[in-house]
Amino acid sequence: MTSAITTATTTPPVSGFALSVTSQALCDAFTDAAAQAPWQSYICNACGYIYHEADGDPDGGLPPGTRLADIPDDWACPLCGVTKADFSLYEAPTLEALRAQASAAPAASIRVRGEPGVVIVGAGRAGWQLAETLRQHSATLPITLVTACAGDRYDKPLLSVAMARQLAPSALVSETGNAAAQRLGVTLLAHTHAVRICADTRQLRTTRGTLRYGHLVLAHGAQAALPPGLPASLCWRINHLDAYQRLRQHLSDQPKDVLIIGAGLIGSELANDLALGGHRITLLDTAAEPLARWHDQQAGPQLLDAWKDLSIRFAGGLQVQQVERVGSRYRVTTTSGQRFAADEVVVAAGLLPPLRLAQSAGLDWAHGIAVSADTLQTSVPGIHALGDCISIDGQCSRYIEPIARQARTLAAAVLGQKASPYEHRAAVVRVKTTTRPLTLH
Repeated sequence: MTSAITTATTTPPVSGFALSVTSQALCDAFTDAAAQAPWQSYICNACGYIYHEADGDPDGGLPPGTRLADIPDDWACPLCGVTKADFSLYEAPTLEALRAQASAAPAASIRVRGEPGVVIVGAGRAGWQLAETLRQHSATLPITLVTACAGDRYDKPLLSVAMARQLAPSALVSETGNAAAQRLGVTLLAHTHAVRICADTRQLRTTRGTLRYGHLVLAHGAQAALPPGLPASLCWRINHLDAYQRLRQHLSDQPKDVLIIGAGLIGSELANDLALGGHRITLLDTAAEPLARWHDQQAGPQLLDAWKDLSIRFAGGLQVQQVERVGSRYRVTTTSGQRFAADEVVVAAGLLPPLRLAQSAGLDWAHGIAVSADTLQTSVPGIHALGDCISIDGQCSRYIEPIARQARTLAAAVLGQKASPYEHRAAVVRVKTTTRPLTLH
């Protein structure tokens, strides 16, 4: 008995130090496992912005590799301003998954093969968002996308932060047009121009033939405006990936003198990014300060202060009169007689929706294609529109945030589902000037 007691009491107890070491080892193992876990993507349920943990949100203070769980609760979606509580796990759906989802939808939403289906003009964010939304509700609805470009999917806001993030132009494509078309089971007519709408016969004439449609959706966005007197052949207008890629090729890796006409949202973002890329920027505007639209929020003075150490020269109160080529460079002359020299000239003087297609169909126009908020239908039955090219009660839609909500409204109207009226909201604008990001209202 004594021996047994002695043996029990002489067995060394587990010390606090040993417990500490064990706990630390478990913590380290957990941390290592978390670090090795695959990166996840999360979608904003309000606007459709996708947060990739691998990429982070550098403009919002989140370096690459920031897990969603580690994001502060007061972080805001870069596009619409909601918090991370409004994000959910996202994985790009396969065609099989979409078909499975659509098969569970009410029978009324399933269309019959052989009908003309939906023809979408434009394969930017609005066009692809609508195609994906439609496919979520119908596995068999014929969908055709007509686009003048390759139809590759990319996030347009990256065009004005690519140099700061050291992204090659080729790295901006998240999914090729062909891959997206195959995944969603849609027909993509890339490098195809829409020429004319024949509303009475429900036909769309294109450079690759005539398409019949049951519903036609105009999602061709807006074009960068060119002020009167400025030749298009001498000025860059950056509103899509193709133009941006060509500009980057011309700039190459050598510092260049770049003159930007227009110090609004796009012009200021490009000036900031190109300066961080090593180029010398002259930024001209008719207003006395950048981002003059947000003068009451002191946006301009904040930017000018942030640009003190960058090679950005801002000149306000100037109206450009002429751009001409002189040898291998350009000369820009203002109405006051001032002259500026540059290697490249970029115009960022606002956006204008293209008018030709709308005119061919006789659509009502009010600073854009006039549509009803209830269905996003135009003044002509069977023709809808969404994205940058529309206006509702005379108000244009120029931001990314509304597109996902517009797609839901339009899909419900096309598929004959319960109405899902679109609600126009005041936008929260995230200015992606990485030197000093701004959130404006």
